[in-house]
Amino acid sequence: MLDIAEELDRWVGQGRDFAVATVVAVGGSAPRQPGAALAVDAEGTAVGSVSGGCVEGAVYELCRQALEDGETVLERFGYSDEDAFAVGLTCGGVIDILVTPVRADGPARPVAAAALAAAARGEAAAVARIAEGPAELRGRALLVRPDGSYEGGFGAHPELDRTVAAEAGAFLDAGRTGTLEIGAQGSRCGAPLTLLVESSVPAPRMIVFGAIDFAAALVRVGKFLGYRVTVCDARPVFATKARFPEADEIVVEWPHRYLERTDTDARTVLCVLTHDAKFDVPLLRLALRLPVAYVGAMGSRRTHHDRNERLREVGVTDLELARLRSPIGLDLGARTPEETALSIGAEIVADRRGGSGVALTGAHTPIHREPASRRPARIGSVA
Repeated sequence: MLDIAEELDRWVGQGRDFAVATVVAVGGSAPRQPGAALAVDAEGTAVGSVSGGCVEGAVYELCRQALEDGETVLERFGYSDEDAFAVGLTCGGVIDILVTPVRADGPARPVAAAALAAAARGEAAAVARIAEGPAELRGRALLVRPDGSYEGGFGAHPELDRTVAAEAGAFLDAGRTGTLEIGAQGSRCGAPLTLLVESSVPAPRMIVFGAIDFAAALVRVGKFLGYRVTVCDARPVFATKARFPEADEIVVEWPHRYLERTDTDARTVLCVLTHDAKFDVPLLRLALRLPVAYVGAMGSRRTHHDRNERLREVGVTDLELARLRSPIGLDLGARTPEETALSIGAEIVADRRGGSGVALTGAHTPIHREPASRRPARIGSVA
């Protein structure tokens, strides 16, 4: 649901009733991950996607039905060998989908509205909904904020709300969406409940150092990949909004000084395109000691070897140097700024997802790599 928060927040503001289908769990080569959503309003307008097209039609009808009868349902879709025309995932995966009506008179409306508004503003929030459990608990939701406060609940045992809030808070801290199993009274015993916890966190940061033509192309790729992009350069004549209209922020400052004072986290990617030792060395000396997701630096192989020697001279260890992606990007044979930006973006995605960067044709590696904890629980019906 939070996957399409901006559009749904507008729908709430317009007073529209809608139903939202959310991916709860996946297995095999299912194309979308937990949290992906498709919503349908009372007029039949649809937004979002749960499968990239495989089961959209069937899920659309489930949403229309949920809007009509007000019932929350859980469905499983998988590949059918027996019936080639059955609704299912032709890629051979399995996908569990929770369909919740969000009507003006429904129990989910207030919490859903608050969660969607927070996510649309770029604020961190997590929302928990019961995917499997007693019918009387279906359709309710609980919203958790970063400070641990929460609103809404399941109208059952008060300990259940407190336990779900604490567990969902841990999901939020990790920026994770997935399922949670607890007892109906908030303990680890008793009748089990399966909840879907969706986390919405601010967009990860991409900081591009060096206001060059390659940086302009990388800004566009970064925005496309969902990053909040900052361009930093010490030269005011180059670091301008006119040259980088799609950047979220332009900073005129020595790169290492800006990196010292700005906020970074484990999702931040740093792309050093200056290939000038007076900028690169102090910047990379700091960057390689920060707990960020990715550090890449542009330059020829000769520049790379020279830069490594300069970094060793200022105390950077071989272990720290091993984190550096340089020359930056995957080997695509890139020439233009746009092609180079694509190669950098591809390396960032491969690094984040554990990809090899080799062609899928002829390879024997999985197309989608996800931690075991995100594999589907055995819940719901099978279509």
